[in-house]
Amino acid sequence: MTYTPFFIEGADRPARWLITCDHASNVVPPFVGGGDLGLPQADMQRHIAYDPGALAVCKLLGERLNAPVVASNFSRLVIDPNRGEDDPTLLMQLYDGTIIPANRHAGDSEREMRLERCYRPYHAALAKLAARPDTVIISVHSFTPQLRGRAPRPWEIGILHPEGEPFSPHLIKALKGPGDLCVGVNEPYTGYLPGDAIDTHGTKMGRPNTLIELRNDLIADSTGQKLWADRLANALPQALAASNL
Repeated sequence: MTYTPFFIEGADRPARWLITCDHASNVVPPFVGGGDLGLPQADMQRHIAYDPGALAVCKLLGERLNAPVVASNFSRLVIDPNRGEDDPTLLMQLYDGTIIPANRHAGDSEREMRLERCYRPYHAALAKLAARPDTVIISVHSFTPQLRGRAPRPWEIGILHPEGEPFSPHLIKALKGPGDLCVGVNEPYTGYLPGDAIDTHGTKMGRPNTLIELRNDLIADSTGQKLWADRLANALPQALAASNL
């Protein structure tokens, strides 16, 4: 089977939403280390390799919102599509205490090959889908409940956005509404990373956007994935209506 670095569901769906999943897959393409980064399978199933549960939520959310979904088809350890090309963490050698053997001595030519064969095709596909003038980009990620040696993370969902971004505050309000969700605002990470996917295709292009982080233990099975897709499918249109964007 021919390898493709991204896939799209519902390209012709009419909604103005675009659902993206930058870390959808833990696939290592055959042209990278023969399809092996030198890590045990247990590590390739961890959050260091991809965002567990995020792709399933994206697919369900795309169906509920009648919106296209674009997702990467390579591990973030191959090359991280949610980093700028000049970001020093684009090609990670160490992540959450784990050394990535195939990346330890990866030089400029290897980096360029991965950019050309994985990273750039994904971003080109994302840019093409985002090109309609009224696009609202929703980037879905997941985070681990606890990093090694760190305190447990209490948030169930995090909404990440740069200061002044006009859509995300309305989404935060919609999620916090009636109920007892623990919503992190720019948690568990900062909401702005220059050159990342949402900055490149959303903020810099003047498109409404937000980055959603879901705690991965809450979307580990189909029940949790459906629950969160339903919550987001309810909250996102509320937020867009309130924003008047």
